[in-house]
Amino acid sequence: MSYSAVNTIWVLVGAALVFFMQAGFSLCEAGFTRAKNTGNILMKNLMDFCIGTPAFWLVGFGLMFGSGSAIFGTFDPMIRGDYSHILPAGVPLWAFTIFQTVFCATSATIVSGAMAERTKFSAYCIYSAAISLLIYPISGHWVWGGGWISQLGFHDFAGSTAVHMVGGICALIGAKILGPRIGKYDKDGKPRAILGHNLTFAALGVFILWFCWFGFNGASTVGMDSDALVETAGRVFFNTNMAAAVACCTTLIFTWIRYKKPDVSMTYNAALAGLVGITAGCDAVDAVGAVVIGMVCGVLVVLSVEFFDKVAKIDDPVGAISVHCVCGAVGTILTGLFATGVTTEAGLFYGGGIHFLTVQIIGVVSVAVYVAIVITIVFLAIKHTIGLRADAEDEIAGLDVSEHGLLTAYAGFSMVPDTATADEADTVPVMVTGETPVAEAVPVKKVPSFEEGTPKFTKIEIVCKESRFEVLKSAMMKLGITGMTVSHVLGCGVQKGKPEYYRGVQVEANLLPKVQIEMVVSAVPVRKVIETAKKVLYTGHIGDGKIFVYDVENVVKVRTGEEGFDALQDVE
Repeated sequence: MSYSAVNTIWVLVGAALVFFMQAGFSLCEAGFTRAKNTGNILMKNLMDFCIGTPAFWLVGFGLMFGSGSAIFGTFDPMIRGDYSHILPAGVPLWAFTIFQTVFCATSATIVSGAMAERTKFSAYCIYSAAISLLIYPISGHWVWGGGWISQLGFHDFAGSTAVHMVGGICALIGAKILGPRIGKYDKDGKPRAILGHNLTFAALGVFILWFCWFGFNGASTVGMDSDALVETAGRVFFNTNMAAAVACCTTLIFTWIRYKKPDVSMTYNAALAGLVGITAGCDAVDAVGAVVIGMVCGVLVVLSVEFFDKVAKIDDPVGAISVHCVCGAVGTILTGLFATGVTTEAGLFYGGGIHFLTVQIIGVVSVAVYVAIVITIVFLAIKHTIGLRADAEDEIAGLDVSEHGLLTAYAGFSMVPDTATADEADTVPVMVTGETPVAEAVPVKKVPSFEEGTPKFTKIEIVCKESRFEVLKSAMMKLGITGMTVSHVLGCGVQKGKPEYYRGVQVEANLLPKVQIEMVVSAVPVRKVIETAKKVLYTGHIGDGKIFVYDVENVVKVRTGEEGFDALQDVE
């Protein structure tokens, strides 16, 4: 066999882009979940690829692409057989193998987000091996390996069904068997919004996935050595981008009407929904078809998230079931309506009749039933052996600690508890005995408060809008106040904050971001501080803030040991 450099390079570049989708999934899932589970999310996405790679090499590839039967391929450990019947023109076996390996890992990693924050890591690793060894390869054989539904004329260009719906079905079954996270539903079954901890992570993850999707879909032409392939690749790129963009616009408008505000997280998920939906038919539809698929997925992802959250009571922290399972299935079926007939049989709306649509429906339903049955057996077997769900105490504390011994994924940005043991006595700071030493050459005065002739100390605590902090700080410094402690807080007064929604569920906390400024004064008149603060903070609207005044018994400067008035002074 003579190899084509351009085709091989195209496939390998596509494989690299699809591999990088693991980074996108990692960031997206971590951002949409709580900080205490970040390390666990990152580990699961890493191991999906690392477990899936040898599993697919040992068993999966042969079952998927071997020339066995219409149901499954061949048992070919370590890929030693002849696959010339399935290889793209001019592409070596191992180039095609790595391209298919990264697709397998993508399907496996979809489940991570839906089962996040309450799954045992060991159980998840077993599932990851199962999908790469058995589940994905057999259904993949039906679609891409010459299996029975491909013989019927089923079309799934890059994996709306073969990759995304398969992962989405596994996510659905897994999340159902696991049950919801602790605190997700109240005693009446009403869902509570559990906010993700880092929207920036999630947004970056979505942009990475969008970028890599050009490799996911585009490189599925598996060649660029003919005018027809070049033309198809251009159409695939355009349709892929169009569907994602239109889905975002649709969701933005839909949530704006539905929730009175455009939902950020839902709109970002809509991009993925559009990408998943167009993946099956990106080569077969025109721009109009891509627009319609994007619009349908943009509305469907919102309604689907609400359905699973409020009706089905299936807790999916990242919306993976709606994005991958629902939109993957719908996108595949819509190909049977909008295919133009250029690369496939024409769809129903383009004069092709009902046949192609029927085949698409049969393919989707068949794969869904097979995957649902097998993954149910896998998850139940895990549940009744080593256990599928983490203990309640571990879930509350966060899986980073219980599963990985990781105190926090953000050690550089947060306080980490001291976990030193008795064996590490030499590294533990020793408490100073006797009198506390003070700085040299500093006259120290110890002045008990409220004695006759001693200054009075007053603590003033101001809670105000973040937008007014700078002008307040400037006004306080003009009064002679040089020391203050500032904290970002959440709170509400009688107004109970503004109603907020997260994925269609109202956030019950009803807390608004505020700034809390704490000052202790002695020489500066308290009344002057109060009047100045009132002047700079007043707008006449609810939420201007509160001022609290306390008596302070004493002030002690730790470094010097000074007490009373002198401890408040910056000049030493």
